[in-house]
This record gives sequence, C-alpha cells and structure tokens, in this order.
Amino acid sequence: MADNDYDPAGSTQMFRAFVDETPAPQAPGSVSTYGRSGGNRNGKIALIAVVALVVLGAVVWLAVK
Repeated sequence: MADNDYDPAGSTQMFRAFVDETPAPQAPGSVSTYGRSGGNRNGKIALIAVVALVVLGAVVWLAVK
C-alpha cells in the first residue's frame, strides 16, 4: 500500500532550510571554534620547521665529515 502522507519534496525543503541557515552571531570578544585551531596550527608549523632544520643539519654534518 502506498503511503499517502509521503511528501517527496519535504526532504529537499528541509535540506534547503538547513543549508540556508546562517550561523548565530557571536558576542564581540568571544573566541570562535575556528580561532582555537590557530595555536595548534602554528605549533605544527614550528615543529615541521624544527624537524627540517635538524634533517638539514644532519645532511650538512654528514657531507662535511
């Protein structure tokens, strides 16, 4: 038996409403979730730079020796 209450456009309408939602405005001075990852990203960049310097130093040391 067919379900007479099924609306095939209903899921599309709900999806469009979900996509069109704008994020809630934040209070001035509050930290967003995106701002928190900046410190972690900077730490990763610094770690990569240190590892690159160590590898470069090892290559130079082996080349001179």
